[in-house]
Amino acid sequence: MTATLDDVCATILERAGGARRFLVAVAGPPGAGKSTLAEAIARHLSAQGEPAEVLPMDGFHMDNSVLQEKGILLRKGSPPSFDVRGFSDILKAVRGGQEEVLVPVFDRSRELAIAAARAIPPTCRIVVVEGNYLLLQQERWSELRALFDYAVMLAPPFEELERRLTARWHYYGLSGEALHTKLHGNDLPNVQLVLSQSSGADLVLTDWTVED
Repeated sequence: MTATLDDVCATILERAGGARRFLVAVAGPPGAGKSTLAEAIARHLSAQGEPAEVLPMDGFHMDNSVLQEKGILLRKGSPPSFDVRGFSDILKAVRGGQEEVLVPVFDRSRELAIAAARAIPPTCRIVVVEGNYLLLQQERWSELRALFDYAVMLAPPFEELERRLTARWHYYGLSGEALHTKLHGNDLPNVQLVLSQSSGADLVLTDWTVED
């Protein structure tokens, strides 16, 4: 289904009620537009006087040197390439809401995570967490769902995701065999994994819009 940003935010506020801290998951496959939606939700809520911050899962990518040692550098972005324990620990700290929590942010242009790049203050009631595997029913990832109060799954059609991912890597300078390897050896298998093995969403969207 599709929904407007107003509708999504209205539902979040209704569900949040009088909670002191409320965590919203925005999950979906690579190329779905999770970060765009998460940032839009946070801006929209903040504009309504409800301070919100975004916590991106991508900040918990393992460093390339670690991935090289593990032999999974070419699978960067797949579930084993993330520090899921560290991510879970941060989510629990944020959920507690007792003090400021500093979280890492991923710099795609440099392909690395920057530590303590964003602050989640205790005065922020709603935290929007975004990432590929937030609802993945696999190993330790399946434990994350219990930490979210409301979950949105953003799942455009597979063909649209392939188009977006191709455009993304063209933008970052990949072409030919390198692009084919990136898409078919990593990104598109990750897309299929998320679409087939995620569950627990309160709302599933194929698209969303901003009302005029």
